[in-house]
Amino acid sequence: MKPILRALALLLLASPVLPAQAQKLAATPPMGWNSWNYFAGRVTDKDIRDTADLLVSTGMRDAGYIYVNIDDTWEGERDAQGIIHTNKKFPDMKALSDYVHSKGLKLGIYSSPGAQTCAHYAGSLDHEQQDAQTYADWGIDYLKYDLCGFREKQKAEAPNDLAKQNKMMRDAYMLMHQAILKTGRPMVYSLCQYGFDAVWDWGPEVGANSWRTTGDINATYDRMIVIGLNQAGLGKFAGPGHWNDPDMLEVGNGKLTMDENRFHMTLWAMLASPLLAGNDLTKMTPEVASILMNKQVVAIDQDPLGHQAERVYAEGPIEFWSRPLADGSTALAIFNTGEDPSDLRNIPLPLKQLGFNKAPKAHDLWLDKSVTLDAAYKPTLPRHSTILLKLTK
Repeated sequence: MKPILRALALLLLASPVLPAQAQKLAATPPMGWNSWNYFAGRVTDKDIRDTADLLVSTGMRDAGYIYVNIDDTWEGERDAQGIIHTNKKFPDMKALSDYVHSKGLKLGIYSSPGAQTCAHYAGSLDHEQQDAQTYADWGIDYLKYDLCGFREKQKAEAPNDLAKQNKMMRDAYMLMHQAILKTGRPMVYSLCQYGFDAVWDWGPEVGANSWRTTGDINATYDRMIVIGLNQAGLGKFAGPGHWNDPDMLEVGNGKLTMDENRFHMTLWAMLASPLLAGNDLTKMTPEVASILMNKQVVAIDQDPLGHQAERVYAEGPIEFWSRPLADGSTALAIFNTGEDPSDLRNIPLPLKQLGFNKAPKAHDLWLDKSVTLDAAYKPTLPRHSTILLKLTK
């Protein structure tokens, strides 16, 4: 499609985004599983069917993990009419979609506004409406739309003009949003563009239900905390229907310790982040399952008020983050980001900053027990560990 025709298409399709629609579609942060962190380019139809089965049998579906998202490398060739087809790893996407739906789950898919995806498979450039309609016909419920394949076009057409590159990016995301709307099928629209151009400022304008705020995560503690703690200050941009996304969960992957897995899960829950697991469910240990499916921690992430946490106090390696909850209580997370055990003997809880003139009732969500926040409450935090409290006046 020539640039002038693309611009005309944007004009003709443009219509105001209805906040109520977005809020209903992703009223709380989406939860599910994505294929990339474990399978990467190896993912197949069988892997997705097996994952759907395991989301049910492990209890993850009932805990809220309802999206089964196929990442890159499912794409095949386009036919003479330009319609995208799957490759041999996915012989029948509609049948796969029907299978996933039969399990009480939803199916997600992946593409790029570029001519190619990150893994150099067919992207959606100049085929946005065709692809959106194909996804709708297959019964797709979630689209991850990854910028990386579009970067070449941006640099080729505006090599030294960042403002023009950013406008091209926004227009590309708007074009697919309008194409999805035209199909009439609700799809969660997830922007994967690494936080470029302060996406939190304009993501809702292009219909996004979530937007990546950072580069890619990996299964290391250092990368996880860099991404997670850098979300400070972005809370005002998140809320029902539109969420900051610090990338998928690595809980259960790599060499993360159980303390680090709990740290990761706590921080993402406090950030009202989409919770997209990325572990091998066939090898999920009871310890990892207990972290991903801790009902009280998941409830913090899914709190309907939708307020993302912010840092309220930090001293040395100890950080305090809080978020208000819909029932009038407050979630308070305490993190030890350092390499040594640390205690709270000389670091008072920031209760006055949170509006408590006297010690509130407190429940430790990981230990599932009530605690008394008096002078005797001076717990020691191991390295890379966390405490998550629910505070009630």
